[in-house]
Amino acid sequence: MGFWTRMNEKGIRARAVVAASAVAVAATVWGVATAVESGHGPAHQNVSRQKEAGNRGGQAGPQQPQRIPEGIAHASEGGANAVNITIDDGPDPRWTPAVLDVLKKYGAKATFCMIGPQAKAHPDLVKKVVAAGHRLCDHTMDHDTAMDKKPVAYQEQQILDAKRLIEEAAGAGAKVDYYRAPGGAFTPDSRRIAAAHGMRPLGWNVDTKDFGKPGTAAIVDAVKRELGNGPTVLFHDGGGNRAQTVDALDRVLAWLGEQGRPTGFPVHAVPEGPEGPEAPDAS
Repeated sequence: MGFWTRMNEKGIRARAVVAASAVAVAATVWGVATAVESGHGPAHQNVSRQKEAGNRGGQAGPQQPQRIPEGIAHASEGGANAVNITIDDGPDPRWTPAVLDVLKKYGAKATFCMIGPQAKAHPDLVKKVVAAGHRLCDHTMDHDTAMDKKPVAYQEQQILDAKRLIEEAAGAGAKVDYYRAPGGAFTPDSRRIAAAHGMRPLGWNVDTKDFGKPGTAAIVDAVKRELGNGPTVLFHDGGGNRAQTVDALDRVLAWLGEQGRPTGFPVHAVPEGPEGPEAPDAS
């Protein structure tokens, strides 16, 4: 074989290798492009992870565990300037809608402490309370103000049966966030039972005495006079004619607006660990 023949053969083999390499590169590029387009390549996975993190508000890691303290809540999640409006003894077919209308008028939020059988009798009202963005509170089955002198089994039944009825009436997975003992008749056992079932024991700082119908002006004056004691105010939408309460709530919310004080919800959970300064307060 001559010199030029051997050189031609080498040139042909070299061109074949180059051509094969070009085909391989093209195939690789096509494969990567196809994978990215079809959603299976690394680029898509990175974008998906970014989108997923964005959908969680940028919180890629697990949230800090929360715990429900047994201490009675008085503070507000809205901060030192916020006021917690709490409404007891309903729901009532006449007065709960009126209270909801006043709250809506001012864009205010409240916590409704409901009696179990009342919630069962008026599930439409419980659903309206939840739909309006308010929170639910367990106020027992029978509003027994002497339940602190009763056996633990009785206290447990009063609390947990009411919780079940309220949540069943609310539907859609709604939860009861708080427990308020009738007349403030808390015990260490009742507070423990409530906290173990996700309900923060809830007290009050301002008793408007509206249940006794002292007059609209007296109810409003009680709020203005006692609000320095703390942010949680007690009103009622059940247990009788609550016309004075509705009028007083309207005036109180107008006054709070003038004072630049928003409404909020009572503190509920705290990060895992020792209880905060307000948590041990069991008054």
